[in-house]
Amino acid sequence: MKLNDIRDNPGARKEPMSVGRGIGSGKGKTCGRGVKGQKSRTGVSGIRGFEGGQMPLHRRMPKRGFNNIFAKDHSEINIGRLQSAIDDGRVDAKQPITSESLLEAGLVVRSRDGVRLIGKGEIKAKVQLTVAGASKSAIAAVEKAGGSVTLTAKKKTKEEAAA
Repeated sequence: MKLNDIRDNPGARKEPMSVGRGIGSGKGKTCGRGVKGQKSRTGVSGIRGFEGGQMPLHRRMPKRGFNNIFAKDHSEINIGRLQSAIDDGRVDAKQPITSESLLEAGLVVRSRDGVRLIGKGEIKAKVQLTVAGASKSAIAAVEKAGGSVTLTAKKKTKEEAAA
């Protein structure tokens, strides 16, 4: 086989139909679109979800819940994954670990509103972490290993919220 012998399989490409070229072609005058009206015009295919005036399905379904625009969007990392990165040498346990260093190490894809530490897995290294948030189990595990966790994003207490 040579490069100049390469062809499509027979019937793989279909010639486009010639429309609007006289009544003898079978697709002349109205080009197979019938007669006047919206469907004979161009652009009608862009009406997605239109059901001929009947209330569309997506509007008949009940709405549910709400989207909190003030919710924080944290990137999450497990302590087990952090320990494996320390073992691999991607993160230096002797230096303070911040969200920027986790981003550089490739442990989080993007730090949107900061990084949140989750307590899945176990950590053996003594580390100093500065993150936006952490679960209670993650803080307990890091402190048990001799490290410390500093939280940058402070939650408001009930007293502060009421004031």
